Amino acid sequence: MSDRASTLLRGRRERMERILDRTLQPPMTGPNRPLTEPNRGFLLEEAQDLYWNELEWEHITDEEALEGGPLTEQAFPGFLAFVRGLLLQEVMPDSQAPPSPRPQVVEDILDFLANRVVELDEGSADHAESDGKKLRAELDMTSDLVDLVLYLYHELEAGDIERVESERRARA
Repeated sequence: MSDRASTLLRGRRERMERILDRTLQPPMTGPNRPLTEPNRGFLLEEAQDLYWNELEWEHITDEEALEGGPLTEQAFPGFLAFVRGLLLQEVMPDSQAPPSPRPQVVEDILDFLANRVVELDEGSADHAESDGKKLRAELDMTSDLVDLVLYLYHELEAGDIERVESERRARA
């Protein structure tokens, strides 16, 4: 991960901790089998494919476009469901398999998203105005996606998320 991407993630976490006035904890992991590097890489690739597919679908359809930009939660439903699945700690009583949370893969996903934000930020100044507008929307959605994944990863409750979001809106 690049220094800028690492700084971005650290800054987002620190901002959330400051607003919530508490230290964010990583999710608890249960006694599950270790994840092999090929499996970890596969899960990251699946997340990246979901990101690219849902981003392309949004570019094609503009389904979630609003005056202030697209709603990231609605533009990336499969991606966010995948992240929730990687963090799942409880299953239905009749489930054939126990929960197997994989927070380390979510950390990999956060690294990917943070690097993507940095790439988009660096590239938005180098493109024509029409491409720049598309890249700006992509940057905004990916930046929002970083926050949404952090909310899931750190198991923030609705009230906590609202406090963080209202602080962000006040700064904008």
